[in-house]
Amino acid sequence: MTRTEVPATPREASVVAGLSTLDRFLAVWILVAMAVGLGLGRAVPGLNDALARVEIGGISLPIALGLLIMMYPVLAKVRYDRLDAVTGDRKLMISSLVVNWVLGPAVMFALAWIFLPDLPEYRTGLIVVGLARCIAMVVIWNDLACGDREAAAVLVALNSVFQVLAFGLLGWFYLDLLPGRLGLGDGEHLDISPGGIAVNVAVFLGVPLLAGFLTRRIGERRMGREGYEQRFLPKIGPWALYGLLFTIVVLFALQGRTITSRPLDVARIALPLLVYFAVMWFGAFALGKAIGLAYDRTATLAFTAAGNNFELAIAVAIATFGVTSGQALSGVVGPLIEVPVLVALVHVSLARRRRFTAARPGS
Repeated sequence: MTRTEVPATPREASVVAGLSTLDRFLAVWILVAMAVGLGLGRAVPGLNDALARVEIGGISLPIALGLLIMMYPVLAKVRYDRLDAVTGDRKLMISSLVVNWVLGPAVMFALAWIFLPDLPEYRTGLIVVGLARCIAMVVIWNDLACGDREAAAVLVALNSVFQVLAFGLLGWFYLDLLPGRLGLGDGEHLDISPGGIAVNVAVFLGVPLLAGFLTRRIGERRMGREGYEQRFLPKIGPWALYGLLFTIVVLFALQGRTITSRPLDVARIALPLLVYFAVMWFGAFALGKAIGLAYDRTATLAFTAAGNNFELAIAVAIATFGVTSGQALSGVVGPLIEVPVLVALVHVSLARRRRFTAARPGS
Protein backbone atom coordinates (compact mmCIF):
# COMPACT_ATOMS: atom_id res chain seq x y z
CA MET A 1 0.00 0.00 0.00
CA THR A 2 1.55 3.34 -1.03
CA ARG A 3 1.68 6.55 0.97
CA THR A 4 -1.05 8.16 -1.16
CA GLU A 5 -3.54 5.33 -0.95
CA VAL A 6 -4.94 6.09 2.50
CA PRO A 7 -3.14 8.53 4.78
CA ALA A 8 -2.36 11.28 2.26
CA THR A 9 -5.90 11.71 0.97
CA PRO A 10 -7.46 13.53 3.98
CA ARG A 11 -4.46 15.85 4.27
CA GLU A 12 -4.48 16.68 0.57
CA ALA A 13 -8.21 17.39 0.68
CA SER A 14 -7.79 19.64 3.72
CA VAL A 15 -4.95 21.56 2.06
CA VAL A 16 -7.12 22.34 -0.95
CA ALA A 17 -10.31 23.06 1.01
CA GLY A 18 -8.66 25.12 3.74
CA LEU A 19 -6.54 27.52 1.68
CA SER A 20 -6.37 30.88 3.41
CA THR A 21 -5.78 34.24 1.76
CA LEU A 22 -2.13 33.91 2.74
CA ASP A 23 -1.86 30.54 0.98
CA ARG A 24 -3.73 31.51 -2.16
CA PHE A 25 -1.63 34.61 -2.78
CA LEU A 26 1.66 33.25 -1.45
CA ALA A 27 3.59 34.17 -4.60
CA VAL A 28 2.38 37.77 -4.26
CA TRP A 29 3.34 37.98 -0.58
CA ILE A 30 6.80 36.56 -1.34
CA LEU A 31 7.40 39.14 -4.07
CA VAL A 32 6.21 41.87 -1.70
CA ALA A 33 8.55 40.56 1.03
CA MET A 34 11.47 40.55 -1.39
CA ALA A 35 10.66 44.11 -2.49
CA VAL A 36 10.30 45.29 1.13
CA GLY A 37 13.63 43.72 2.07
CA LEU A 38 15.43 45.23 -0.91
CA GLY A 39 13.81 48.59 -0.23
CA LEU A 40 14.79 48.58 3.44
CA GLY A 41 18.34 47.59 2.54
CA ARG A 42 18.64 50.66 0.33
CA ALA A 43 16.53 53.15 2.28
CA VAL A 44 17.84 52.62 5.82
CA PRO A 45 21.53 53.53 6.15
CA GLY A 46 23.55 50.95 8.03
CA LEU A 47 20.65 48.47 8.33
CA ASN A 48 22.55 45.68 6.61
CA ASP A 49 25.56 46.21 8.87
CA ALA A 50 23.36 46.26 11.97
CA LEU A 51 21.63 43.03 10.97
CA ALA A 52 24.93 41.39 10.07
CA ARG A 53 26.32 42.14 13.54
CA VAL A 54 23.44 40.33 15.27
CA GLU A 55 24.97 36.88 15.09
CA ILE A 56 26.47 34.15 17.23
CA GLY A 57 29.18 31.87 15.89
CA GLY A 58 28.65 33.11 12.35
CA ILE A 59 24.89 32.39 12.47
CA SER A 60 22.63 35.36 11.78
CA LEU A 61 20.12 35.51 14.64
CA PRO A 62 17.34 37.27 12.66
CA ILE A 63 17.58 34.69 9.86
CA ALA A 64 17.81 31.87 12.40
CA LEU A 65 14.68 33.15 14.12
CA GLY A 66 12.76 33.29 10.85
CA LEU A 67 13.84 29.81 9.79
CA LEU A 68 12.97 28.29 13.17
CA ILE A 69 9.51 29.88 13.12
CA MET A 70 9.09 28.66 9.55
CA MET A 71 10.12 25.04 10.14
CA TYR A 72 8.51 24.40 13.53
CA PRO A 73 4.82 24.21 12.44
CA VAL A 74 5.62 21.91 9.52
CA LEU A 75 7.72 19.56 11.67
CA ALA A 76 4.99 19.57 14.34
CA LYS A 77 2.68 18.14 11.65
CA VAL A 78 4.94 15.17 10.92
CA ARG A 79 3.59 11.82 12.11
CA TYR A 80 6.80 10.47 13.59
CA ASP A 81 5.36 6.99 14.07
CA ARG A 82 5.34 6.65 10.27
CA LEU A 83 9.03 7.34 9.70
CA ASP A 84 9.85 3.62 9.56
CA ALA A 85 7.87 3.35 6.33
CA VAL A 86 10.07 6.06 4.82
CA THR A 87 13.42 4.72 6.00
CA GLY A 88 12.47 1.34 4.57
CA ASP A 89 12.01 2.84 1.09
CA ARG A 90 15.48 2.16 -0.31
CA LYS A 91 14.64 3.55 -3.75
CA LEU A 92 13.74 6.91 -2.27
CA MET A 93 16.72 7.09 0.09
CA ILE A 94 19.34 6.03 -2.45
CA SER A 95 17.85 8.26 -5.15
CA SER A 96 17.97 11.27 -2.84
CA LEU A 97 21.61 10.70 -1.91
CA VAL A 98 22.68 10.21 -5.54
CA VAL A 99 20.75 13.25 -6.80
CA ASN A 100 21.95 15.50 -3.96
CA TRP A 101 25.57 14.47 -3.59
CA VAL A 102 26.56 13.19 -7.04
CA LEU A 103 24.39 15.00 -9.57
CA GLY A 104 23.63 18.30 -7.79
CA PRO A 105 27.20 19.53 -7.22
CA ALA A 106 28.28 18.28 -10.66
CA VAL A 107 25.41 20.11 -12.40
CA MET A 108 26.19 23.37 -10.59
CA PHE A 109 29.92 23.02 -11.32
CA ALA A 110 29.22 22.56 -15.03
CA LEU A 111 26.72 25.44 -15.21
CA ALA A 112 29.02 27.80 -13.29
CA TRP A 113 31.84 27.21 -15.75
CA ILE A 114 29.54 27.37 -18.81
CA PHE A 115 27.83 30.64 -17.84
CA LEU A 116 30.59 32.39 -15.86
CA PRO A 117 33.96 31.38 -17.37
CA ASP A 118 35.25 34.97 -17.04
CA LEU A 119 33.94 35.70 -13.53
CA PRO A 120 35.81 33.44 -11.09
CA GLU A 121 34.39 34.96 -7.88
CA TYR A 122 30.77 34.54 -8.92
CA ARG A 123 31.55 31.10 -10.32
CA THR A 124 33.05 29.95 -7.02
CA GLY A 125 30.05 31.32 -5.13
CA LEU A 126 27.66 29.34 -7.31
CA ILE A 127 29.61 26.14 -6.77
CA VAL A 128 29.41 26.70 -3.00
CA VAL A 129 25.61 27.11 -3.33
CA GLY A 130 25.50 23.79 -5.20
CA LEU A 131 27.37 22.06 -2.36
CA ALA A 132 24.95 23.30 0.33
CA ARG A 133 22.04 20.88 0.04
CA CYS A 134 18.45 21.22 1.22
CA ILE A 135 17.64 21.81 4.87
CA ALA A 136 15.08 24.52 5.66
CA MET A 137 12.74 26.08 3.10
CA VAL A 138 12.28 22.78 1.30
CA VAL A 139 9.85 21.63 4.01
CA ILE A 140 7.57 24.55 3.09
CA TRP A 141 7.65 23.91 -0.66
CA ASN A 142 7.10 20.18 -0.11
CA ASP A 143 4.13 20.82 2.19
CA LEU A 144 2.49 23.28 -0.22
CA ALA A 145 2.87 20.73 -3.04
CA CYS A 146 1.21 17.95 -0.96
CA GLY A 147 4.45 16.01 -0.81
CA ASP A 148 5.13 13.30 1.76
CA ARG A 149 5.74 15.24 4.98
CA GLU A 150 7.38 12.31 6.77
CA ALA A 151 9.63 11.58 3.79
CA ALA A 152 10.71 15.22 3.67
CA ALA A 153 11.72 15.12 7.34
CA VAL A 154 13.75 11.96 6.81
CA LEU A 155 15.45 13.13 3.61
CA VAL A 156 16.34 16.53 5.06
CA ALA A 157 17.85 14.82 8.11
CA LEU A 158 19.70 12.26 5.98
CA ASN A 159 21.16 14.88 3.65
CA SER A 160 22.09 17.06 6.61
CA VAL A 161 24.23 14.26 8.01
CA PHE A 162 25.90 13.86 4.62
CA GLN A 163 26.37 17.64 4.53
CA VAL A 164 28.50 17.52 7.66
CA LEU A 165 30.56 14.67 6.24
CA ALA A 166 30.81 15.66 2.58
CA PHE A 167 30.69 19.46 2.27
CA GLY A 168 34.38 20.07 2.91
CA LEU A 169 35.50 17.12 0.78
CA LEU A 170 33.34 18.12 -2.18
CA GLY A 171 34.44 21.73 -1.79
CA TRP A 172 38.06 20.62 -2.17
CA PHE A 173 37.16 18.40 -5.13
CA TYR A 174 35.13 20.94 -7.15
CA LEU A 175 37.03 24.11 -6.24
CA ASP A 176 40.61 22.88 -6.03
CA LEU A 177 41.29 19.42 -7.49
CA LEU A 178 38.94 19.23 -10.48
CA PRO A 179 39.67 22.66 -12.03
CA GLY A 180 43.38 21.90 -11.91
CA ARG A 181 42.94 18.45 -13.44
CA LEU A 182 40.77 19.89 -16.24
CA GLY A 183 43.25 22.69 -16.93
CA LEU A 184 40.77 25.38 -15.87
CA GLY A 185 43.22 27.35 -13.75
CA ASP A 186 44.13 27.64 -10.09
CA GLY A 187 41.73 26.30 -7.52
CA GLU A 188 40.11 27.86 -4.45
CA HIS A 189 40.16 26.73 -0.82
CA LEU A 190 37.21 26.81 1.58
CA ASP A 191 37.86 27.78 5.16
CA ILE A 192 35.09 25.76 6.80
CA SER A 193 35.24 23.02 9.40
CA PRO A 194 32.90 20.06 9.84
CA GLY A 195 32.17 21.46 13.29
CA GLY A 196 30.89 24.72 11.81
CA ILE A 197 28.63 22.84 9.42
CA ALA A 198 27.40 20.63 12.26
CA VAL A 199 26.42 23.72 14.26
CA ASN A 200 24.54 25.07 11.25
CA VAL A 201 22.66 21.78 10.87
CA ALA A 202 21.94 21.55 14.60
CA VAL A 203 20.44 25.04 14.70
CA PHE A 204 18.42 25.01 11.50
CA LEU A 205 17.28 21.39 11.62
CA GLY A 206 17.91 19.94 15.07
CA VAL A 207 16.12 22.63 17.11
CA PRO A 208 12.85 22.77 15.11
CA LEU A 209 12.88 18.99 14.63
CA LEU A 210 13.14 18.38 18.37
CA ALA A 211 10.50 21.03 19.08
CA GLY A 212 8.13 19.53 16.50
CA PHE A 213 8.64 16.01 17.82
CA LEU A 214 8.04 17.00 21.44
CA THR A 215 5.02 19.09 20.50
CA ARG A 216 3.37 16.16 18.74
CA ARG A 217 4.18 13.69 21.50
CA ILE A 218 2.87 15.95 24.27
CA GLY A 219 -0.05 17.23 22.18
CA GLU A 220 -1.28 13.76 21.21
CA ARG A 221 -0.92 12.58 24.80
CA ARG A 222 -3.12 15.41 26.07
CA MET A 223 -5.61 15.87 23.22
CA GLY A 224 -5.41 12.63 21.25
CA ARG A 225 -4.33 12.52 17.60
CA GLU A 226 -7.64 13.78 16.23
CA GLY A 227 -7.81 16.70 18.66
CA TYR A 228 -4.16 17.59 18.11
CA GLU A 229 -4.49 17.63 14.31
CA GLN A 230 -7.90 19.30 14.11
CA ARG A 231 -7.64 21.88 16.91
CA PHE A 232 -3.96 22.62 17.58
CA LEU A 233 -2.24 22.32 14.20
CA PRO A 234 -4.53 24.82 12.39
CA LYS A 235 -3.57 27.43 15.00
CA ILE A 236 0.19 27.15 14.43
CA GLY A 237 0.06 26.36 10.69
CA PRO A 238 0.10 29.97 9.38
CA TRP A 239 3.26 30.74 11.35
CA ALA A 240 5.28 28.68 8.87
CA LEU A 241 4.51 31.19 6.13
CA TYR A 242 4.93 34.15 8.50
CA GLY A 243 8.41 32.83 9.28
CA LEU A 244 9.13 32.40 5.57
CA LEU A 245 8.12 35.98 4.76
CA PHE A 246 10.08 37.37 7.72
CA THR A 247 13.18 35.43 6.63
CA ILE A 248 12.89 36.77 3.09
CA VAL A 249 12.58 40.37 4.30
CA VAL A 250 15.65 40.05 6.55
CA LEU A 251 17.69 38.21 3.95
CA PHE A 252 17.14 40.80 1.24
CA ALA A 253 17.51 43.71 3.66
CA LEU A 254 20.98 42.37 4.47
CA GLN A 255 22.07 42.60 0.83
CA GLY A 256 19.55 45.06 -0.65
CA ARG A 257 22.09 47.73 -1.54
CA THR A 258 24.52 45.23 -3.07
CA ILE A 259 21.86 43.53 -5.18
CA THR A 260 20.23 46.70 -6.48
CA SER A 261 23.54 48.43 -7.23
CA ARG A 262 24.85 45.58 -9.40
CA PRO A 263 21.86 44.49 -11.54
CA LEU A 264 23.91 43.18 -14.48
CA ASP A 265 26.03 41.02 -12.21
CA VAL A 266 22.88 39.70 -10.53
CA ALA A 267 21.42 38.85 -13.95
CA ARG A 268 24.52 36.90 -14.96
CA ILE A 269 24.47 34.93 -11.70
CA ALA A 270 20.73 34.34 -12.05
CA LEU A 271 20.90 32.60 -15.44
CA PRO A 272 22.81 29.47 -14.35
CA LEU A 273 20.70 29.34 -11.17
CA LEU A 274 17.49 29.28 -13.20
CA VAL A 275 18.82 26.43 -15.32
CA TYR A 276 20.07 24.61 -12.22
CA PHE A 277 16.73 24.67 -10.37
CA ALA A 278 14.86 23.56 -13.48
CA VAL A 279 17.27 20.72 -14.26
CA MET A 280 17.34 19.44 -10.68
CA TRP A 281 13.58 19.62 -10.06
CA PHE A 282 12.36 18.19 -13.37
CA GLY A 283 15.15 15.61 -13.44
CA ALA A 284 14.40 14.38 -9.92
CA PHE A 285 10.66 14.36 -10.58
CA ALA A 286 11.19 12.28 -13.72
CA LEU A 287 13.47 9.93 -11.78
CA GLY A 288 10.91 9.42 -9.02
CA LYS A 289 8.21 8.62 -11.54
CA ALA A 290 10.52 6.29 -13.48
CA ILE A 291 11.40 4.20 -10.41
CA GLY A 292 7.74 3.85 -9.44
CA LEU A 293 7.41 6.26 -6.50
CA ALA A 294 3.95 7.59 -5.67
CA TYR A 295 3.27 11.27 -6.34
CA ASP A 296 3.86 12.47 -2.79
CA ARG A 297 7.32 10.91 -2.56
CA THR A 298 8.17 11.91 -6.12
CA ALA A 299 7.39 15.53 -5.24
CA THR A 300 9.45 15.25 -2.05
CA LEU A 301 12.41 13.86 -3.99
CA ALA A 302 12.15 16.73 -6.51
CA PHE A 303 11.98 19.53 -3.94
CA THR A 304 14.76 18.13 -1.76
CA ALA A 305 16.91 17.89 -4.91
CA ALA A 306 16.23 21.45 -6.05
CA GLY A 307 16.40 23.15 -2.64
CA ASN A 308 19.63 24.48 -1.18
CA ASN A 309 20.88 25.53 2.25
CA PHE A 310 21.42 29.19 1.39
CA GLU A 311 22.30 30.13 4.98
CA LEU A 312 25.26 27.72 4.97
CA ALA A 313 26.37 28.84 1.50
CA ILE A 314 26.30 32.52 2.47
CA ALA A 315 28.05 31.87 5.79
CA VAL A 316 30.83 29.88 4.11
CA ALA A 317 31.30 32.49 1.37
CA ILE A 318 31.47 35.36 3.86
CA ALA A 319 33.78 33.52 6.26
CA THR A 320 36.17 32.49 3.48
CA PHE A 321 36.06 35.39 1.01
CA GLY A 322 34.53 38.35 2.89
CA VAL A 323 31.11 39.99 3.15
CA THR A 324 31.65 42.22 0.08
CA SER A 325 33.08 39.46 -2.11
CA GLY A 326 31.62 38.22 -5.37
CA GLN A 327 31.32 34.78 -3.80
CA ALA A 328 29.04 36.22 -1.09
CA LEU A 329 26.94 38.00 -3.73
CA SER A 330 26.40 34.69 -5.54
CA GLY A 331 25.23 33.15 -2.28
CA VAL A 332 22.74 35.98 -1.74
CA VAL A 333 21.40 35.80 -5.31
CA GLY A 334 20.75 32.08 -4.69
CA PRO A 335 17.57 32.59 -2.61
CA LEU A 336 16.64 35.63 -4.72
CA ILE A 337 16.14 33.17 -7.60
CA GLU A 338 15.29 30.03 -5.61
CA VAL A 339 12.29 31.45 -3.75
CA PRO A 340 10.13 32.56 -6.72
CA VAL A 341 11.24 29.62 -8.87
CA LEU A 342 10.31 27.01 -6.28
CA VAL A 343 7.00 28.75 -5.59
CA ALA A 344 6.29 28.39 -9.32
CA LEU A 345 7.37 24.74 -9.17
CA VAL A 346 4.84 24.13 -6.37
CA HIS A 347 2.12 24.99 -8.89
CA VAL A 348 3.80 22.85 -11.55
CA SER A 349 3.95 19.98 -9.07
CA LEU A 350 0.27 20.23 -8.17
CA ALA A 351 -0.65 20.24 -11.88
CA ARG A 352 1.46 17.14 -12.40
CA ARG A 353 -0.18 15.53 -9.40
CA ARG A 354 -3.53 15.63 -11.17
CA ARG A 355 -2.03 13.99 -14.26
CA PHE A 356 -0.04 11.59 -12.06
CA THR A 357 -3.24 10.44 -10.36
CA ALA A 358 -5.12 10.17 -13.65
CA ALA A 359 -2.34 7.97 -15.04
CA ARG A 360 -2.64 5.66 -11.99
CA PRO A 361 -6.38 5.26 -11.43
CA GLY A 362 -5.87 2.15 -9.33
CA SER A 363 -3.49 3.82 -6.84
